[in-house]
Amino acid sequence: MRTLIVTEFITLDGIVDSPGGGSHPRAGWTFKEVDFVEEAYAIKGREQLEAEAMLIGRVSYDEFAPVWPTMEEEFAEYNAMPKYVVSTTLSDPEWNNTSVLRSIDEVAQLKQGDGGPIIVHGSATLAQALGEAGLVDRYHLLVFPVALGEGKRLFSGREAGRLALVEHEAYSNGVVKTVYDVVR
Repeated sequence: MRTLIVTEFITLDGIVDSPGGGSHPRAGWTFKEVDFVEEAYAIKGREQLEAEAMLIGRVSYDEFAPVWPTMEEEFAEYNAMPKYVVSTTLSDPEWNNTSVLRSIDEVAQLKQGDGGPIIVHGSATLAQALGEAGLVDRYHLLVFPVALGEGKRLFSGREAGRLALVEHEAYSNGVVKTVYDVVR
C-alpha cells in the first residue's frame, strides 16, 4: 500500500486558503506577511525527491498546470511524475502524465496499488475529504505565524485518529515545520 502525504502551508489558526495567491482577502500571506527564510522551505525539495506521484484537486490543478511545467528547474520531478486530479468535470488534462480520478473511492484504489508515496499539494477541499475518509498517512505542515480568522481550513473536525509528531523545526522567521504521522 502506498503512503499518502498531505503537504500544506497553514496559519496558526488552521487556515490553508490562498497561501501564494487566490481569492482570500489576504491571498499570498506566505510571502507578503512573513520574511522569506530559505531553510524553512527545504522540506519542499525533499518532498519532490521522495514522492512518486502527485494528487491534487481541480482548483489546484487549474493553478499549477499552466505554471509548473514552465518552471522545469524548480519542479522537474513533479513535472515528470504521474499526476492525478480528483475532479468530476475535468476531461482532458493537458499537463504531462496527468490522469483524472472521479472519486475518493478511486483515490483509495490508487493508494492500495504498488508504488511509492503520493503527495497532495494544496487542494484544501480534497485534503479534508481524504482526512475524513481515513486515507491520509502523514501531514507535512509549514505553520506560519499568521492568523487569518477565516478561510478554508485543513481539518474539518470529522477526521479520525491521533497524530504523532515525527519531525519538527522552528525557523528564524517564526515558521515551524511539523511532520505528523496519522496513528491508526
